[in-house]
Amino acid sequence: MMTLLRILAALVLLLIAAVPALAQSDDPQLIFKKTTVWRMLSPDATLATYVIDDPSVKGVACYFTIPEVGGWSGWAGFAEERSETSIACRQVGPIQITSKFDQGEEIYRQRRSLFWKKMQIVRGCDPVRNVLVYLSYSDKLIEGSPQNSTSTVPIMPWGGEAAPNCGDFLNQ
Repeated sequence: MMTLLRILAALVLLLIAAVPALAQSDDPQLIFKKTTVWRMLSPDATLATYVIDDPSVKGVACYFTIPEVGGWSGWAGFAEERSETSIACRQVGPIQITSKFDQGEEIYRQRRSLFWKKMQIVRGCDPVRNVLVYLSYSDKLIEGSPQNSTSTVPIMPWGGEAAPNCGDFLNQ
């Protein structure tokens, strides 16, 4: 009986430790998932495509795709997710930059393992060309270099509204 209680206590502790890894603030919107590995008795492995709006730049949306490990360990949040990521950011309305920002400012972060790996999206500005630059990357090194993907958004006028200059909003 004591052994069973110890096992249950260990499982409860594991679940409590997993809750922060599963919790997300500012969760992105799921667009769709595509199965890459079918499993009969457990959840499939998938590629999941999400969208997130830039919190400080109204009128820009970033679409990113990440692999999601299937099986019961992936379902429970214990599997270490793969590091690959892809991103495509687009102007979807008039651009309004709401606050000053630093080059490489983080706009989104997602845990990809229980403790160590994170996928991040950061924003920068090319003031000469008036282009916002978005970089998604995994912070755990894989074979000597992090997996990453870059997307750019040239700031263009929208309707009758003038385009702001992203360089005016950079912290110096």
